[in-house]
Parts: sequence; C-alpha cells; structure tokens
Amino acid sequence: MKNRISSLTLAVSTACYSFASVAADNAGLIGQLTNNSQDRVFAGAKIEITELGKETFSARDGTFRFNNLPAGQFTLVVTYLGAEPVSRKITLTEGKNITPVITLESASDTLEEVMVRGQRGGQASAINQQRMADNIKSIVSADAIGQFPDQNAAESLQRLPGLSIERDQGEGRFVSIRGIDPNLNNVTINGLNVPSPEGGVRSVTLDVIPSELIQTLEVSKSVTSDMDGDAIGGSIAVKSVSAFDRKGQTASVSGQLSQNELRDEVSPKVSGTYTNLWKDTFGVAAALSYLKRDFGSDNIESNADDEIEQRHYTITRERLGAAVNFDYRPDFNNSYYLRTLYSEFSDEEYRQRNTFVFDDEDSEVERQSKDRYEEQSILTIAVGGEHVRDEWTFDYQLGYAKSDEDEPDALYYNFIIENDSIESDMQQVIPSIVYPESVNDFNNYEVDEISFEDNYAEDTEKSIKANLSKAFAQNTYLTEIKTGIKYRTRTKTVDSNIYNYDGDFDNTDPTRFAAGDVDWGLGNFGPGLNRGEMRSYFDQNRGALELADLDSELESNGASYQTNEDIFAAYLMSTFDINDLHIVAGVRYEKTDFDTTGMRVELIEDEQNDTEEVANTVWQSERNYNHFLPSINVKYTISDKLIFRGAYTQTIARPGFEESAAFQIIESKTEEDDGAFVTEREAEVGNPQLQPYESDNFDLSVEYYPGQIGVLSAGLFYKQIDNFVVYADVAGMQGWEGFDEVIQPRNGEDADLSGVELSWVKVFDNGLLLSANGTFSSSDATTLLDGEEYKTSLPNQSDTVGNLTVGYEDNDWSLRLAMNYKSKNLDEIDGDMLRMEDAHQQLDFMGKYYINQDLTVYFNAININDEPYYHYFDRRDQNAQYEEYGRTFEIGFNWQL
Repeated sequence: MKNRISSLTLAVSTACYSFASVAADNAGLIGQLTNNSQDRVFAGAKIEITELGKETFSARDGTFRFNNLPAGQFTLVVTYLGAEPVSRKITLTEGKNITPVITLESASDTLEEVMVRGQRGGQASAINQQRMADNIKSIVSADAIGQFPDQNAAESLQRLPGLSIERDQGEGRFVSIRGIDPNLNNVTINGLNVPSPEGGVRSVTLDVIPSELIQTLEVSKSVTSDMDGDAIGGSIAVKSVSAFDRKGQTASVSGQLSQNELRDEVSPKVSGTYTNLWKDTFGVAAALSYLKRDFGSDNIESNADDEIEQRHYTITRERLGAAVNFDYRPDFNNSYYLRTLYSEFSDEEYRQRNTFVFDDEDSEVERQSKDRYEEQSILTIAVGGEHVRDEWTFDYQLGYAKSDEDEPDALYYNFIIENDSIESDMQQVIPSIVYPESVNDFNNYEVDEISFEDNYAEDTEKSIKANLSKAFAQNTYLTEIKTGIKYRTRTKTVDSNIYNYDGDFDNTDPTRFAAGDVDWGLGNFGPGLNRGEMRSYFDQNRGALELADLDSELESNGASYQTNEDIFAAYLMSTFDINDLHIVAGVRYEKTDFDTTGMRVELIEDEQNDTEEVANTVWQSERNYNHFLPSINVKYTISDKLIFRGAYTQTIARPGFEESAAFQIIESKTEEDDGAFVTEREAEVGNPQLQPYESDNFDLSVEYYPGQIGVLSAGLFYKQIDNFVVYADVAGMQGWEGFDEVIQPRNGEDADLSGVELSWVKVFDNGLLLSANGTFSSSDATTLLDGEEYKTSLPNQSDTVGNLTVGYEDNDWSLRLAMNYKSKNLDEIDGDMLRMEDAHQQLDFMGKYYINQDLTVYFNAININDEPYYHYFDRRDQNAQYEEYGRTFEIGFNWQL
C-alpha cells in the first residue's frame, strides 16, 4: 500500500574477528534493522538472546551488536513498538571467521505496518529510543520535527514534556528544562560542547540551528557519568544527519513562502538534503538550509511609575545552515567519522521608539531610533572513531567549536522635547497616553545624542576525549565497565567600542529626519524617523560631531574582557543487570582552571579640583576548583509494557561569563553640598570569585507502553541547588568601603525545585494521533530585595508547562493542530517590584497533502490565536511590556528526488 512499510525485516550477520595477539574463541553477532526495500533503518528496537538472557538495542543507524558469545543455537527476538515481535533461530559457531547473513522476511513473520513518513514513523522512532535509554530522556526525531511548523531547534524542543522556550520577537530562542535558567543547561552538537555566540552568557541560542539540519534532538534530564557535569537543567544533544541513518542514496528539496500579517511581507525559505552510502562502508550526508524572513512587532512598555515607551520594530532575519558529514566503516569493528555543522544567523533591526517621561512641568518626550545589524555564527568540527576488539571498545574524538556575534556600525539617535501637557494611565495592559499635537511636530525637537557602536564577542572551544569500555558477556551481574577522559579549553572574548556624541547639534535641523506616520497597531505613534537620512547624516558629519570621550571610554572599556577556562574530566562507571534491574552507576571528576582579564574603569568628576578624567587599571583574577560528581540511574523492567526508573545525580553549572568577568565600572562624583564637598561613589562590578552552582537531583518515573505506538508516563523530580547567584548591593562590605552603591553578583542561599511530569502519546489504527504532556512544578529561592533576604521562585520558572496535539494521517493527508502553554513566571526583581512574565498560550496548525510517493505540499498557520507577549509589575493590570507579532502563514513543498 502506498506510503506504508509492509513489514519490518531483520538483516543479521555474524562475524568472528581474529587478531594475531588475541584468540577468538567466542562468537560475535552483528546486525542491522531495516525494511524489505532496504531504504529505512530502525533505532531503539530491543534485541534479545533469550537463552543467554542478553539484550541490547539498535543504534540510530539501526545496527546492534553482541560480543563474546558462546557457540550454539539460540533464539533472537526483536521488539519494536508499532510492530509485532520477530523471532528467529540463529546458530553461532566457535572460532569461525565467517559472516553469514540471515534476512527474515517470510510472509508468516510480517510485522504490523509502520508509516514510512509522517506521524507514525516519527513517534515510533522517538518512543522506542526513549524506552531503551539508560537514563531519563526525551527524543525528537527528524520525522517528528517535520510534523510541526517549527523553524529552529528551540521551537522543536518546546513540544517535549518539561521544556519551554524563551522567545525573541515571537521566535523561540533559548530552551528551559523544567523551569531552570537556560544558562544552566549543557548543549552539544555531534558530541561537541557548543559555546555561546552572545557576549556574557553561556546559554546557546538554538534559533541559529535550522531544523532541516537535525537528525535527532535528545534531552537528558538525568545524566550518566560519561556525560558533562555542567547540566543542572539537563543536557541537550543535537545530532545532524548521517548517511548511515538512511539506506542507499537519498535527496530532497523543500521550498516555502511565508507571510507575516503584522508587516504584510512575503519571505522565502529553501532547503535540501543529500545522502549516499557506498557499499555499506562509506557514507556522505549533506544538508543546506536558507531562510529570509521579513516581519516585525508592535510594543508598549512602562516602568509602572513615570515612563512609557512606544516601540515599533521592523526586522529582517536570515538563517543559513549547512552540514557535511563523512562516515567510513571498513568492517564491523572499526569506524571513522568527520562531522561539520555551520550556522549563520543575521538580524537586521530598525526600532523606532517614543519615550514619555511624566514629571509635572519637567515632563518630556524623546523620539529615538535604533539601526543595527547583528550576525551570529556557530561552527563545529568533530573527527573521531570507534574500534572494537572482542569485549573491548575504544572511541575518541577531537573537536573544535566556535561561536561569535558581530554587531558592526550600530547607530542610535535621540531627539527630545519638553512638554508638560502629556498625561497617561499606566494601570492597564495597554497604557493610554494623551498629548497635544505639538508632540508630533519635529520643529519642536532638538537632537540630544547620537551613539555609534561596534561590538564583537567570540567564544571558542577545543576538546579531546577518549573512552574505553569492557563488556562482560559471561558475568552474572556486571555487564560493562567504562572509563574515559576529556579535556576542554575555552576562551570567551568580548570587545566593545562605544562612541557617544552629545553636543554640537545646534545647526542640525530635526525636520530633515522626519518621516510619515508609523502604522502601529496599539494606538497613535505619530511620525516616524527616516532611517536612510539619519545614516547618511552621520556618515557625512561624524568627524565634526562632539564626542563625549570620557563616557565613551568608560562604557567601552568597562564592557570588554577576556575569560579563559580549562576543564579536565575523568570518570568511571559500571553497568549491572540483575534479572530485570538495570543499573548504571559511576562518578565523574572535573577540575576547572579559570582566569579572567578586564578593566577597572573609573569616571572621576571632581568639582573641588576642577578635574574630570577616566582612570583605567587592568584587573586580572584566576582560580581553580574541583568536583566529584556521582550518578546512578536505575531501570526496572516489569514487562515490555511497564518500566520504572529512578536516578540520583550531582551536577554543576559554572557562573555566567559576565557575572564572573573581571570588570569594574565606577562613577565617582565630588560636588559641593551645603558648603562642603561630598564624594558619592557607585559601581557595577563582576565577581571572578563566584562559586559554581551545585545541584543534587532526584528523579522517579514510570512508563507504560500499551502496545502499538504509544506511551503513558509520569515522573517526579526534585533539585536542591546551592550557590545560587543573586545580584546584591555590597556597598560598605570589605573592599567597597565608602561606596554608596555597588551592584555585584554574589553566591546566595540555596534554591529548590520540585514537580511532576505527565505525558501521553497514542497513535490509533484509524490514523488519529493524540499527544498531551504537562509539567507542574514549584520552586523556592532566596534573593535580596532592598538589602534584605527575600523568598521567591526561581527566575523563568513556570508552575505549569504543557502541550496538546491532535493529529490525523492517512495515505493522502497529514494534519496537526498543536497548542503550547506556559504559565506566568518571575522574570526579575526590578527595584522593589516583581517583574512577571504573563502566561503564554499559542496555537499552531500544519497540514500536508501527499501528491504522490515523492511530492508533498503543506500549509502552516503559526500563532493562530494572535497571542501577545506580556510582562507586568506585581499586578497583571500594571504594564511592563506588551508586544504583539501577528499571525504567520506558510505554504511550501517537499520533493523526494
């Protein structure tokens, strides 16, 4: 039948590999799961040798392996959710150096039909891999990614239990696991730790990775000792396409047009993939994706006191991604690979802003512009191999990863007018503003300031790792011992060049910069600013403008620093199988050497001595610390349908780069007050002596697989986090005597997070698919408010996160309606107020029509309910930020060549 697999077949080969120095007395069993037409592989299937009580599972390329088996006749059983089990007799011969191939494809053993494409195939692959995992893990396969209108890796991950995203201009950007700050997650691409392109943070902007380059996304909520320890939230593994994930030669091309109703712009997207496997030994996989999107947003913000901002954004985003992977497997015992991925993300933003400051007769209005182009890129290169000798397995990898963010030629204008007739009501979701017509006349304005910035951040990491494991096929309980080492060296550099021009505008006519009225959906915005004219004026007159050199020097030097981080890790772990109990336990050691270099920059304004200067002093700091991180993951299989899991792990998270950087920005002002000169000093400083976050993590879960393609699961989790970082005023403390205010990140009290995760996925025989998940959690953290300890929740932690998907698929149609929900959460403490992010509920639709076996057309509708992004202070009617993006509609095709 069209679009279906008539049977899942098993290709099994056995080999006895002899070495001059090793006697091959026992047999080995090596195979691959594929279908009759040899064009698809199956990951996550359970393979058992019943007489020996041995089991394993198929890898992402469908292969599986048993080493060091005795000679004899045995029963091989393959179990794959969505298909009936397959059983076959196999004969292993002692000391034979042969590789017989057995293909099971007789009519009596045909398996239940599994969809090649669409919902069934994607769900089956992900669920099978999750079922066989050693730890608590959620997986999104390439097939499943294609069933949602998700543009990048972040948006694809939001569909999983316990995961939520932070959005920028309506697009998913950062991923939070169970409400934990994205800075506390670990992200890898093809096994490489990914540095962050943004200056100051560790969190990886996953919107730079197009979804077309991804084969699987794996989220580990409990880690094992062979994984990096910096994963308090969890570990996100991005794996790109490989030729061994498919069979033979494949190619596809996709094209798409989209329209955003708020800006009424049409945007293109094209992508293509190619894989080829020669003689089952050498494979090449390549993928390319390009997207250009023109859109924008309308925004209104306030400080809930005396200031309101109207904002109008016009944005062009381009996303280019490419991956080329090579695999060479000359035989069953040796493999080599080269993995590359490059992603480039540019964001051209033109923002117009009206700021209303309400201060009685001193009230004023500012019209401002922001014209900037920002480009981020991520490059990863990994080369490695794996070698098997009887019960020994040795693998290694060399890696290079680089991320950067370039923001050249950013231009800011500020125009100002005094007006005491403006009025407002801020106690609304969308505040109202009343002002006279004179506010819209540029003849009444003057140029107040022009700023120009050239900023660059670079984050590079080089790594080497090796693992050695030994399998114990004949041991009663101990089945594997594994050990390994890893070394990572990382450099983060932030270089800021900021130029503030604050004078000599008397001969500048503001009306030359005026443009027509701005189409702003939240009220009356008034006239806009001519982007081209402002850029042209600055380019022609920059040399004649008056530079505020001291302020420029203060901001530039204070925002620039370099941090180096070297991490050495070693681990030892063991796997035990005691009847139906599977235990993976171990300990990991990580040693961190850290140094940072920046500037202590002080702006000194002294009326008494009539001096004004900036004092620059190089500031360097270094430290090192060690951690032993135990972990234990337990899986108890009651039956093929019912599995219990438990885990206890210790993890860490190193402080953010900006938090721990060696920088001090100090402002010292000496003024006369009642006949005496008084000096006031304020500072904003980093803290290189910050301790890393440390977390004890507990997990319990149960998974029920009712048959066919489906799973029902429930889990409990608890995290106890020490050394939680808070920003505090440390004026008067040691080293800061005589200061009036010093804001510095400090290690605070502990924090904890607990919750429950529920998930249900079911694919019915009639083509209906239902998927629902929800995470319900609570947290407590101690921070500082007005100099006193204050109990609150973790930032960005929502009590409720959930997804609901209804889908249907037959031979011609694939339909999905998906709802994503995230409840309100604490964004930050702003002065003496709590800034809250409101609940967000978004509805998306995807529809596909299969014209034939090779050609598919589709239609997507994103943010159907036109959900805005809303923040408020303390009460929901007290606006902090209201932003709307409108709906986006997409139409496209996918052609399998």
